[in-house]
Parts: sequence; C-alpha cells; structure tokens
Amino acid sequence: MKPMNVGLLGLGTVGGGTLTVLRRNAAEITRRAGREIRVTMAAVRDLDKAKPYASAGLVLTDNPFAVVDNPDIDIVVEMMGGISPAKELILMAIENGKHVVTANKALIANHGTEIFAAAQKKGVMVAFEAAVGGGIPIIKAIREGLTANRIEWIAGIINGTTNFILTEMRDKGAGFDEMLKEAQRLGYAEADPTFDVEGVDAAHKLTIMSAIAFGIPMQFDRAHVEGITRLTGDDVKYAEQLGYRIKLLGITKRTPKGIELRVHPALIPARRLIANVDGAMNAILVKGDAVGATMYYGAGAGAEPTASSVVADLVDVTRMHTADPHNRVPHLAFQPDALSDEPILPMDEVRTAYYLRLRALDKPGVLADVTRILADLDISIDAMMQKEPHEGEEQVDIIMLTHQSIEKNINAAMMKIEALPAICGKIARIRVEQLGK
Repeated sequence: MKPMNVGLLGLGTVGGGTLTVLRRNAAEITRRAGREIRVTMAAVRDLDKAKPYASAGLVLTDNPFAVVDNPDIDIVVEMMGGISPAKELILMAIENGKHVVTANKALIANHGTEIFAAAQKKGVMVAFEAAVGGGIPIIKAIREGLTANRIEWIAGIINGTTNFILTEMRDKGAGFDEMLKEAQRLGYAEADPTFDVEGVDAAHKLTIMSAIAFGIPMQFDRAHVEGITRLTGDDVKYAEQLGYRIKLLGITKRTPKGIELRVHPALIPARRLIANVDGAMNAILVKGDAVGATMYYGAGAGAEPTASSVVADLVDVTRMHTADPHNRVPHLAFQPDALSDEPILPMDEVRTAYYLRLRALDKPGVLADVTRILADLDISIDAMMQKEPHEGEEQVDIIMLTHQSIEKNINAAMMKIEALPAICGKIARIRVEQLGK
C-alpha cells in the first residue's frame, strides 16, 4: 500500500524522539499499521541544529506553513507547543484535508472543541494521546478500553515535576524552594516552572480527560487550579505522621449537581497505591461503574515515552485512514451532537475532607474557640494533633483533619478562626482524598 507521508512541526525533544522511534522500529511499525509511515518533511526553527536528523528522504524547512500546505503530506504532527501559531497551523492542515497528531495539551484544553468540530466537518482525524500522561495510553483507555463504563471519577498525578519536588521534600525533609532548585538542576523543572508548580499543566491534562470521560466540551477556564508553592516541609512531615502523603492531584468527578474539575495538593492515605508513586512518574486512577477502579502508571514526559504515544496515534490514524469518517471513534468518545451540557461544579460546592494547620498562642481556651467555630459551620473533626512548643516559644502548631465538609463552609471557618486574637497568621489548608477504600 502507498506509504503515509508525515510532516513534523518541530524537531525538539518530542519531535526528535518521534523521528528516532519511527526510524528504529520502522519494520515493526509498518507491520502493525499495515503500511509504511514515512516522515518526509519537518519544520524547525534552526536548520543547522536539525542537520543530525537529515536524510535523503527528509526535507527540512524553517517555514511550518510549507508543511501544512504540502499536497504530498497525509498527516501533520504538531509538537511546537503553545497556542499560536500551533492553532493556525492545525486548522490550516485540517482545511487542507490532512489528519493531525498533536502533543499540545494547552491547545487541546483551550481550543479542542473548535479543532474537533473543524476536523469532523472535513472528515479527518485529530489524535492527541501524547497530550496527557506522556507515554501512558490513558486517552485510549478512557475513550475505548472503558467505553462500556459510566465513568464515576478520575484522579491522577499528572505532572512529574511537582511529584518529584514533593517526593524530595518528603525524603529529605526540605522546603519547596530548595527542592525546586534541585529539580531545575536535574532538568525536571524548566527555568520558568510556573505552569508546572502552579498546577496549570495538570489542569490542561485534566480538562482533556474530563471531556472524554463525561462527554462535555473542553472547559479549562472552569477548572479550579492550585499549585504546590505554598506547601511547607512541616505540612509534608505532619501528613506523614498522620498516615498520609501529599500529592498534587487532578480530580474530576461526576456528582448530582455537576462535574468537579479541580487541581490541588491533596493528602492521600499512605497505604494507597497512588500515594507511593514517587519521583517524576505519573499515575492515573479511573473509576468505572462496571470495572471498578483501574490504575495507569508510567513516565509522564521525556523524548521517547512521549514519542511512544505520538507513534501510536500515527498507527491509529494510518489504520483508519480509509474508514468511513462517521464510523471512526469520536474525538471525545461521544458523537459531536451528543455532548452533554452538564455544568462544572463551582469549587465552593465541592465536598471533601480537609487538613488544617494553624499556629496559635499556647494558652487555655484557644482550642475551644476553634472547635466552636467549626461546629457552628457543621464541620466535624476526624483527628487532631498539637505539637509541643520549643524551648522559649509561645506558639504551637495545631493540626486537624476534618470529616467531609463543603468548601464554602471551610472557607468561612478559616476566616473566623484567623480573626481570633490567639491565632498567629494564615491557616494552611490541604484537601484530603481517600480515593476509594
């Protein structure tokens, strides 16, 4: 059969890894796809840097629009990142009748609905397995492997940088700033780590999974996003003493009032399998009504792990290239005219348990005032720990775990407690997630 000609937009870490895997495993990939998948053109920023990838059959250009306009290209693989010009290039490729494979989570989370509608209209495919979880085939698992299930919730460690930092804070008893510098030194964190440590990267990925799981449009702007920058070494230590580990989780859940869509640090019981996912690894739990809880673990980033997902998408597109467009697996698992308008639940209405750490003057009556405020707002305490003050200190740490409560009640309680004369500074609050039994 005629080979499928591929044009790459970007030959950086993932683009280079994709080309390497395609060349190294060419025979195996051809056997699985049913025809050869051949990279014939690549757009790069620096032609000199791309020379090591040059070969007789590969044309290099610094003009990405030349790739999407090339009539001989069947599939465009976008690995440039960012919103613009990636969005314009993808839409132009679709308009030109080309299939698209992308690893661009930010673009899909923000503009996926528009891109999928354009692809549906032109009868082409947009594949994006590499946009979530690096080498973990989580998109295919949710969209196809679990298609018999009504998905109840998804919870995942979906950012390797933050997981590495939290693991090091726990193991070395260090603070966030110190471990961020270590992550940057080792190459796990960018020079500007904002998207990772503030939870934005995880929220992009969670938005995509939520849309597939629940058949709703992409709604990144409705996600609740918190990072790990406010966590202290004390919080990590106290969580361990209470039998928990702190992880940055992306959680999306179906509730009677709407869909939860939230990224934030969370305490997880240390005995849970996902609590023991350490370093830069990713893990995602998916709960279906028929199958129960399933877990997917692996490398969430890196050249060849991500390339593994890109090439898998290329094989899928190649296999389905000649299929009737109306009988292909829909981009978001549900047919475009069957997407749900189920609302995203405001964070104030989310119900979960909480870890609260407050610093107070070591004198009688403080705990009574605090517990009275909690009781008035229908918040009950599950566990409590008070640390002894150090020699010469007048302040102590009080740590509480609550039973499940509504977020708005917790916020109101924190404001009232912080206003007490004996309370010193702001209260640290981390949500607690049991993630099954």
